[in-house]
Amino acid sequence: MIATIEFKGKNFKVDLSQPLDISITLRGDDTNPTAWYLGAPTITPHSEGSFIGNVAEGGSVNFNTIQVNPHAHGTHTECIGHITEELYVVSESFDRFFFLCEVLTIAPEKNGADFVISRKQLEYALKNMEREAVVIRTIPNTKDKLSRQYSHKNPPFLLEEAAQFLVEKNIQHLLIDLPSIDKEKDMGALLAHNAFWDTENAPRKMATITEFIYVKNSIPDGTYFLNLQLANIKNDASLSRPVLYKTIP
Repeated sequence: MIATIEFKGKNFKVDLSQPLDISITLRGDDTNPTAWYLGAPTITPHSEGSFIGNVAEGGSVNFNTIQVNPHAHGTHTECIGHITEELYVVSESFDRFFFLCEVLTIAPEKNGADFVISRKQLEYALKNMEREAVVIRTIPNTKDKLSRQYSHKNPPFLLEEAAQFLVEKNIQHLLIDLPSIDKEKDMGALLAHNAFWDTENAPRKMATITEFIYVKNSIPDGTYFLNLQLANIKNDASLSRPVLYKTIP
């Protein structure tokens, strides 16, 4: 199914029959990736009296209770409410769900004891392109990202200057294959989050950050349309399912 989508006076053709899912499947066991010092999410049958919500165990229906933290357990999308006293709901950050997007592969640079993504790297990758969203795949890009335990591991992160550059480029939606765009242990500074949402000047209430994605190596860098869907939950963040559609020349 070929669709034509217009962006700033230019038409792009996309094949909607070829979706490229870049989310991580949530699993209720220790194979699920985790961060922020939490254990694995759980998916368990509800039981009450003689009722068991599991057909295999004799119940009439499967009726599972899921315990999960969006920030710690997988692909999630968050809004400015993640770092503000005022409640902002991530589902209210969208008035549409398709965005012109660029997929970039970045090798984080050594910076003291850290590995970071710098402004210079993003300037080189984006050049003069105008995009609404950016998907960042870090390398090495191995399948263990689907089950990696990130706590106390100091994974790579964005420098404040890199987040500021994305604001200057008017990137509304940032997606990355890391548990956070900020340093794991930064004493609560959250420099990249604050810079991307411009909390000190003109808060970007319609901008979002999606973390914990996984972009397969078979998906080449380039221009796509992003369909960013999430659960309609009254919270600063929600589990989400970003899907890419390649543009057709």
